[in-house]
Amino acid sequence: MSFPQIDTNLSHHGSTQPDGDVHVPGLPLLLTRARAFALAILCSLLVLPAAASAAGAQGVPAWLAAHVGEADGQISAVVLQRARALYREKVASGAVRNPCYFAMDATRPADLGNNRIGRRFYIICEAQQSFRAVSAGHGSGRKLPGLADFSNGRQCVKNFGNASDSELTTGGDYVTAETRTSFKGYYRSASGQTVPFLRSFVQFDGEGATANARARVIGGHPAEVLRAMCRIKAPGNAYANGEGYVPFGKLVGYAAGRSNGCTSWSPADAQTILPIMQAAPTTLYIYPEARDIAAVAHTAKGGVLPPGSGLYWNAQCLKAIGGAPKFWSASVLEPLIARYKASLPKSTPRPLPICQ
Repeated sequence: MSFPQIDTNLSHHGSTQPDGDVHVPGLPLLLTRARAFALAILCSLLVLPAAASAAGAQGVPAWLAAHVGEADGQISAVVLQRARALYREKVASGAVRNPCYFAMDATRPADLGNNRIGRRFYIICEAQQSFRAVSAGHGSGRKLPGLADFSNGRQCVKNFGNASDSELTTGGDYVTAETRTSFKGYYRSASGQTVPFLRSFVQFDGEGATANARARVIGGHPAEVLRAMCRIKAPGNAYANGEGYVPFGKLVGYAAGRSNGCTSWSPADAQTILPIMQAAPTTLYIYPEARDIAAVAHTAKGGVLPPGSGLYWNAQCLKAIGGAPKFWSASVLEPLIARYKASLPKSTPRPLPICQ
């Protein structure tokens, strides 16, 4: 198997991390088109303060209000209200100077059926009067035999939480931080070439219920992963380990699937989102928060919220989860996860099998 020519100086490419990935902080992220988009975002920073101030004084502008609604691709009023409030707060404090901000409604379905993916992640650039809704994955959660089941299906999220190793989505406030690009292994492209898979990850920093986002390694990334992994001998390769092996696998997309608690996007959508986040820190608001979950679980009857309750949850998903969403706090769930880990038999990490 032939490999593309790669500079073997690891100091140029990045450093090997404890998880075995090679992080490449200086790698150009995407295509020239994406770079141009990022440059446009940076230029827009010059006009941000006046635009944000005007929008704040006037409330939701008409062009943005036209996107408010319950249909797929629209944004619910409470989600937009909180996302705008967070963004304007951070702009006012000087923590954010990006003309765009993000929101996600995790009460909406990810899988609409008939090979259709729900659009519930929002890219909002008010200075450009731009609104776009795309798909995004939610946390899969886990099932701990004999202890707790806080797993989620592909369509709708029932379980939320902020415990480490829970693989759950946490609603609340985030600010985007640094981007890390990691080597995950090689795969065979559609043209038959053996190429490296380099995936970028944007770290999120949170506050309140999301304050442990960095400790949990919560962020955003393209919904792609290598499966069926094995290793190939490649002496002198920049990404080879001490024994001269590199990982090899099959590249699989999971835009319609679930994540380990991070926000994941289709590779095509990531080409738009990541350059915006890299241009300058900005905000991401994810709905629902723990307070919303508790209120809906207490109020919903037969999977339906009564009229006039003043609460919001996507009706299709509320019915699908039996009207009983749940927030698992770290204080409750982390001891259970620790007990489960302690119950597992001791094992020694084994290297990947040799590719046949």
